[in-house]
Amino acid sequence: MPKPTTDPAALELGVDRSSPIPLYFQLAQQLEAAIERGRLVPGSLLGNEIELAARLGLSRPTVRQAIQSLVDKGLMVRRRGVGTQVVHSRVRRPLELSSLYDDLEAAGGHPTTRVLRNTVEPADPAVAEALAVAEGTDVHLVERLRYAHGEPLALLRNHLPPGIVDLDTARLEATGLYRLMRGAGITLHSARQTVGARLATADEGAGLAEAAGAALLTMERTTFDDTGRAVEFGSHIYRASRYTFDFQLLVR
Repeated sequence: MPKPTTDPAALELGVDRSSPIPLYFQLAQQLEAAIERGRLVPGSLLGNEIELAARLGLSRPTVRQAIQSLVDKGLMVRRRGVGTQVVHSRVRRPLELSSLYDDLEAAGGHPTTRVLRNTVEPADPAVAEALAVAEGTDVHLVERLRYAHGEPLALLRNHLPPGIVDLDTARLEATGLYRLMRGAGITLHSARQTVGARLATADEGAGLAEAAGAALLTMERTTFDDTGRAVEFGSHIYRASRYTFDFQLLVR
């Protein structure tokens, strides 16, 4: 398996001049694939456009167009006095019953967590309905900021029935919520989930390093254990510039 590199010259790049696909797009696809698969790691400098053009036998405008398309996607950034640099890969998450922490860790995203709130509060109508408890019942609230490669990625709010698992702040910052639940003997069985989108408020943008009004992906999930009990209700927001959901669709 090819090893990660910070040197684009180590990548096997090439273009097919007989293909109807534009040359700039072929190059952009190869660079994007190297970033997404972890072959070209964050912090890598792409190097001189003239040298890359000469290496591939392409014109400099063609190479510049390929690079600009990746800059527009947020995968690269042009820094004055430094050059074009890989900043991150986009997180692609399958829609299945897994935790963001586990998915990031499996993909080499180096997840870290900052707990913003860890408290008990009365259940509002939406939380009470999701957890099948009476409105006003005390439930546990955990609010966390999740990072990938040192960058904020998602703001996670989870409500749980009280006493279901030890929600120590240090443990929550060291691992994922689902991992703690499994460690407490809870068997996660199924979930009901809704995915949507909206614009960031000023506070949300500040926490996620986005401007107010930036696009956010939203996800609400109620998770059930193997007895049918609702064990958590999550209301999460993700940076649309850094995150996507992947769907697999089957014909019935």
